[in-house]
Amino acid sequence: MKKLFLVFLTIIIAVMALAGSRWYRYVSNTDSPYDEIGITLNNAAPDPINRWGCAMLETRFAKSVPPYGCAGENATQWK
Repeated sequence: MKKLFLVFLTIIIAVMALAGSRWYRYVSNTDSPYDEIGITLNNAAPDPINRWGCAMLETRFAKSVPPYGCAGENATQWK
């Protein structure tokens, strides 16, 4: 039972590390703010992390329409 728990915990940590690295790559080194996986991960992130990611995207793509999860009141302004 203990070994099964350790395997399960290892899988959970690996998935979280992969998702976290994929999210960070999206907000820091992306060519486009409209990457579907990045948008989904950023939108699912807790609010402080989401806002930080949106701020990172806004610094590079300020003239673009914000992606889902980063849009403000009228969907054409950043949060």
